[in-house]
Amino acid sequence: MDTIEHWRAVAAATGWADRSAAEAGLRRAYTEAGLAEPARVIWADSPVAGVAAVRALSDPGRSVREAVRTVPWAAARQRLFAELGADGWNQRWQATGGQIWDSTRSLAERVRLGVIEDLLGPFEPDDDTDGAARQARAAAEREIRVVLLDAVLGQHDAPWLAAFDDTAELAGLAEVARHAGWWWPFEHAVVVCERPLHLQRDEAGRLHSGDGPALVFPDGFALYSWGGMPVPATFLTELSDLTPARIRDEENAELRRVMLEYFGYERYLAESHAEPVHRDETGILWRIPLPDDEDVAMVEVVNSTAEPDGTFRTYWLRVPPGTRTAKEGVAWTFELDAESYEPLRQT
Repeated sequence: MDTIEHWRAVAAATGWADRSAAEAGLRRAYTEAGLAEPARVIWADSPVAGVAAVRALSDPGRSVREAVRTVPWAAARQRLFAELGADGWNQRWQATGGQIWDSTRSLAERVRLGVIEDLLGPFEPDDDTDGAARQARAAAEREIRVVLLDAVLGQHDAPWLAAFDDTAELAGLAEVARHAGWWWPFEHAVVVCERPLHLQRDEAGRLHSGDGPALVFPDGFALYSWGGMPVPATFLTELSDLTPARIRDEENAELRRVMLEYFGYERYLAESHAEPVHRDETGILWRIPLPDDEDVAMVEVVNSTAEPDGTFRTYWLRVPPGTRTAKEGVAWTFELDAESYEPLRQT
């Protein structure tokens, strides 16, 4: 397995941590930073439990995250930058960590947001929510964020570790990342999290599941997501019973888009008794008005090449809401305007 595939697998790894290997990595990271090994290692079954464990620590000493992670990280990057130059460093990053940076960073941020909501509960202030309640919520959230930002991300540091794969002074950090999740280093104690037991993503690398949580940790902390968008746990159970009326009645525009995607635009058009707004030689333009949201515009096109059974397959193309004609919509899919779109042969 090459370097990037190895670290891609580390970032997405699930299953119980190898605690002995992770703890060996912790000790090495402390030693490499010139620190005494921590007296205690506390394991937590999720980042939620990890935050709770950190907040409950008695006399852990100061945080040593800077010495354990930040300083060796910066030194390794400076040395590589001096060796490779700006262009060489950029090429190395693009060939390694850059390939998994976006998906891993977004996953880590989703975990952070999920931890905050799990610990504080959902908060949807309205006009009647008083200022004191808002300030108390903000203060509690800041406190949790401070703890979260003090974590070393373990497996979710994979993009950076991929760029420094052969750097000796980061070997301890790399060993923890291969075998465990997030961790908090202090002078006298370390809190280490288990990895998730289940992770499900779509082809774009976004958290995604239509029939349950997309991310689950051993203690039950879970994230529900559709195409990277957070959704309530109860939302997914309703998808199988959707109707056009239920979709129209959904007040949350983002959830309504998820419903439409799951239900299917073609089916929605048919069951809503929608009327076409334009026809021409390229196809039929349909528009779905949605309350408090932009319209959904679709062009219905028929493949000019017959299938083996002699039928002609119909396709639905999502186009910008302001599309005025079917031809304009089809042209847009080819990054052309309607006047420039003159296909010699439709396929």
